Amino acid sequence: MRLKDKVAIVTGGARGIGKAISELFAKEGAAVIIWDLLDVGKETAESIQANGGKATFTKISVTDKEAVEAEAKRIFEEYGRLDILANNAGIVKDRTLLKMSMDEWNAVMNVNLTGVFICTKACVPYMIENKYGRIISAASTSGMRGNYGQTNYSATKAGVIGMAKTWTLELGKYGITANVIAPGYTVTDMTATIPEETAKMFAKQIPVRFLGDPMDIAHGYLYFASPEARYVSGVCLNIDGGAAR
Repeated sequence: MRLKDKVAIVTGGARGIGKAISELFAKEGAAVIIWDLLDVGKETAESIQANGGKATFTKISVTDKEAVEAEAKRIFEEYGRLDILANNAGIVKDRTLLKMSMDEWNAVMNVNLTGVFICTKACVPYMIENKYGRIISAASTSGMRGNYGQTNYSATKAGVIGMAKTWTLELGKYGITANVIAPGYTVTDMTATIPEETAKMFAKQIPVRFLGDPMDIAHGYLYFASPEARYVSGVCLNIDGGAAR
């Protein structure tokens, strides 16, 4: 129960890594609020409740500034606190540089980078009020070494790392930490369409010789959200089986 009595928002918490984060946070005692545009988020919240955890679902876009601000305020008024923000929501629209359209660039920028900015800015005042906060944002190994066909995605993930390091400097005096998780290849709905043979090839390139599971990533989020990580801020943790060496 490392997160007992804490209140946590998980963006993109309906499925995949976000679902694993939501389930683990709830298991560790947090009241979890799932923010997602996917209606399956309601089922995720109900599943957590059925297993004895506390969870609710709000259908919301992380790019909708007014809605995010209103929802953050509502949560604080209802619970009297807002302790943890897991910025997990993200999308991909892969294309090589010369073929990438402005729409593809802007769509990924709006969700993966601006959305993190919007959600964090909306939640931080309530963390400051209680002199406590944990901000954990989703980067990627692509944000550190690039990835073919991911100019937009890689740029946003590098930006997320930069923002967290800046927030560490600005918010530490309020008892708020800001850290980043950089997952490697993880088996989710987003990657399920990749052919099995290709997935096996990827696994052979990873030092531990297997692909990540969403719960592997979620445990990193749990550490950063926990009291044990009170002296850890501005860190980007690779959870990738040793691939980004």
